[in-house]
Amino acid sequence: MRSRSSSQPEQLGLDWDGPGLVAGVDEAGRGPLAGPVVAAAVILDQRKPIAGLDDSKKLSAARRESLCAQILAQALCCSVARASVEEIDRLNILQATMLAMRRAVAGLRLKPSRVLVDGNRLPVIDVVAQAIVGGDALVPSISAASIVAKVHRDHWCLELDLLYPVYGFAAHKGYGTAQHLAALQAYGACPEHRRSFAPVARVLA
Repeated sequence: MRSRSSSQPEQLGLDWDGPGLVAGVDEAGRGPLAGPVVAAAVILDQRKPIAGLDDSKKLSAARRESLCAQILAQALCCSVARASVEEIDRLNILQATMLAMRRAVAGLRLKPSRVLVDGNRLPVIDVVAQAIVGGDALVPSISAASIVAKVHRDHWCLELDLLYPVYGFAAHKGYGTAQHLAALQAYGACPEHRRSFAPVARVLA
């Protein structure tokens, strides 16, 4: 069975649990008005379980950082990939997310026999894949990918804040907060803003 992307929400049900390595995949950054969308793929070592894995949104920043360091140290392998602002604007955010996920899976040092993806859509990859709604809270490898992707993107936002401090990226991570929208109105868009997103498009118009 080959995975495929679809405009229809779907979840592939696998009625077997084959041998081999399983990778969890998740993304961070679909909603913000600026910056790339980041995806991570993680193959955990079953001999080294990591306590406390959960949906990254449910964890404090400090806990995410701690778990991310543990994941990177103990996982069999981990890959992080991005789709750029230019790709988001050209493809749309869904297709850019699928692209980042595909790149993350392709970047794994070890090839998994199955891939478990958070959500209801799948990237086009050459591995059997299953989409799991709420998987970031249910499947440890997806939780791990969620944490790694979120921490990676948050670090990128801190770097962006140094380049463009007037926007407050360190605080809101690119999301459309009142502070961010006010800065957009006052200063216009920076090169890392997503031109295809309505609040940014309105400012540019």
